[in-house]
Amino acid sequence: MEEKQAAQEPEIRQQKIRELSGQVLSLARDNILVSLRFLDVALLHLVWQDKGAIGCMATDGSTVWYDPEYVLQLYQRDPRLVTRSMLHLLLHCIFYHSFAYDKVERELWDLAADMAVESVILEMGLPIAGLDTDAEAEGKLCVWREDVGALTAERIYKYIRHNPITPRERQELIRLFYRDNHERWVPTEEIQMTPEQWKKISERVKADLKSFTKGRTNTQSLEKNLAEATRDRYDYGAILRRFTVMGEDLTVNDEEFDYIYYTYGLERYGNMPLIEPLEYKDARKVKEFVIALDTSASCRGPVVREFLNKTYSLLKGSENFFTRINVHIVQCDNEVQSDTRITCDEDFQEFLAHGRLQGFGATDFRPVFDYVDSLLEQGEFENLKGLIYFTDGYGIYPERMPGYDVIFAFLEEDEMRQPVPPWSMKVVIETDL
Repeated sequence: MEEKQAAQEPEIRQQKIRELSGQVLSLARDNILVSLRFLDVALLHLVWQDKGAIGCMATDGSTVWYDPEYVLQLYQRDPRLVTRSMLHLLLHCIFYHSFAYDKVERELWDLAADMAVESVILEMGLPIAGLDTDAEAEGKLCVWREDVGALTAERIYKYIRHNPITPRERQELIRLFYRDNHERWVPTEEIQMTPEQWKKISERVKADLKSFTKGRTNTQSLEKNLAEATRDRYDYGAILRRFTVMGEDLTVNDEEFDYIYYTYGLERYGNMPLIEPLEYKDARKVKEFVIALDTSASCRGPVVREFLNKTYSLLKGSENFFTRINVHIVQCDNEVQSDTRITCDEDFQEFLAHGRLQGFGATDFRPVFDYVDSLLEQGEFENLKGLIYFTDGYGIYPERMPGYDVIFAFLEEDEMRQPVPPWSMKVVIETDL
């Protein structure tokens, strides 16, 4: 009997650990639901699963795997650590940090995502999730805010890529901000929750947050991260295709070439094919459009060049440009400063390499439209498809709808700027992380 009891003790112990860890997690979940009721939908969409001795907590965006002993160890060190880790995991999902994992340098993204999430938690100042290291962590984040601005994972990641940190600094940041393992962020086909599903949940959180935060000022970081997570992403290449036209491209048209007659002629008559391949084919490519650059004081050189590089990278090469094109790059602040005409790929490269930005005054969008109208009257364009206006959005929009498509392009979302005119399209350019 005693031997049987001894054999059962490890199993009984593990069962007890699983039960206690489940109770601890339920308590942490209840703490979050009571204090942050706007997170209820998001929290209830996560499935919690005991994964045995993995020594951590981890999520792939739909399931949270946890080690029961690890959960109890956290609770023993400080009960608030479990609530903090659960909230940390949940915010990763709401901001869907895991879905960017196949497009980034993972070690840097891990750190950036952890810092962004912890910044949100620290700003909210929740007693249920406060830790003894919070003052030190907040001191670090204050320094980062001075250099980065709003601490979203995207901004932090981009800053670290351009301003590498030392291994010692990295370890220090990991010590302060690490809460969960990110190995399950690696993309798989088995994932249950998609980015689209999490976006709907995040939109719901964003809406519920407005009623929750009336009169409060400690959720600005959360709002910034939600704005980044829920903003519309656009395929900029697809947008540029709005400006393409059908035309004859000087290239062999394999689609309309009959190889049977060609080879038969070579076999029957020696060196004389019965049919030659067409030396042109119909194609949709960029031929005529206008790029307007807002060179007001708020749109400095680096951001303008980033936009131009993004546009050029999508257009460069024969696959998007006709051999001869007619693209005007117009620089304007509160008046038109310059107009550079691009007629071929080489002209675009020359402008990127040596073009100078001019202006840096106030912002008024109307002069560009007046200028383009004058070019149309002069017969400068045969079939102008549209205008892309790169700007920060703080200017005077024209009231009249022009006779061509208009896209106002921004490098980042900003809920403070006024909406674009209803006859135009607004896009936030998806820059490389």
